Amino acid sequence: MMDTIHVNLGNRGYDIHIGSDLLGQVGDLVQPLGLGRQLGLVTHPGLAESYGSVAAESLRRAGHEVSLLTVPPGEESKSLEEAVRLSRALVRARLDRGSALVGLGGGVIGDLAGFVAATLYRGIPFINLPTTLLAQVDSSVGGKTGVNLPEGKNLVGAFHQPHQVVADVLTLRTLPEREFRSGLAEVVKHGMIADPVLFQRLEGQAEGILARDAGALQEIVRRSCAIKARVVEADEREAGPRAMLNFGHTVGHAVEAALGYGAITHGEAVAHGMLVAVALSVRRGLCPEPDAVRLRDLLTRFGLPGVPLPSPESLETYMLSDKKARNGVLQFVLTRGVGSVTFAPVFNQDELRLALQDVRP
Repeated sequence: MMDTIHVNLGNRGYDIHIGSDLLGQVGDLVQPLGLGRQLGLVTHPGLAESYGSVAAESLRRAGHEVSLLTVPPGEESKSLEEAVRLSRALVRARLDRGSALVGLGGGVIGDLAGFVAATLYRGIPFINLPTTLLAQVDSSVGGKTGVNLPEGKNLVGAFHQPHQVVADVLTLRTLPEREFRSGLAEVVKHGMIADPVLFQRLEGQAEGILARDAGALQEIVRRSCAIKARVVEADEREAGPRAMLNFGHTVGHAVEAALGYGAITHGEAVAHGMLVAVALSVRRGLCPEPDAVRLRDLLTRFGLPGVPLPSPESLETYMLSDKKARNGVLQFVLTRGVGSVTFAPVFNQDELRLALQDVRP
């Protein structure tokens, strides 16, 4: 049984379809959108012959001509040079303003292909087919697209909402174990910020989730997408409430920078960040200690963070250079317990240092 969540953004609203064996049905799923005959499909070489061929054949059965383009895996592909290369290839393949672009893969594909769709001919429809847990529960929803510069990540980009998202949970069965567990960190985050029932499901179904049971995966993807959809509806352009999605990310980004990108996954870094945010929340009397224990226990069951936390001194340096810091004051998303967050500035570096020490082994 397929689940469908509608992201209500007026005439830019779209559906998120979640279920099993959906890639073979994508042609039927996109048919109501009235897309042009010519489509581009961007994916990684390792996915092209498996999931890519299934999706392309489904689209062809629905009457589309599909140009399959591949980009190398990894953050290096999120570049202006790669975006230009794809754009030129799509023009040569005779895609026009009535055509659409399909992205099949994880966050790199979604960001890059979405950016090309946002800029080619000043914007063409984009269909996102996320194949990683992190992409299915987070980056595929919300319309953020972008590429990196040598000076930093995601510095060039656009908000370009997809016309549809199709999350086939069976693609998660082929994810490497570390990448799968990394995606679980964002699911845990969604439970912590807005959905105590999701958090309880994660606690009660941890074994089935780790065994990648399709039904268990569909439920956690559905509940996560529902949370992300409601937040995006309330704050599409990150003017305010959408900042709740940054729970765990202030420290998480500092951990990634301190260890070096590639040494730790995003989910592992966010797991560290959530533990520090909860430690701060407990110290301020915001979060009950039993809820902090629940978070620690759940992350441990999922094998997270899995990488040692860097020294407090190195993390402080990176956090104070965070783009959200103002005059040495860090803006934190803290928690009042499972399912609830609050926003608070952190002025006192001693308080932060103690919280960091709380979570170091």
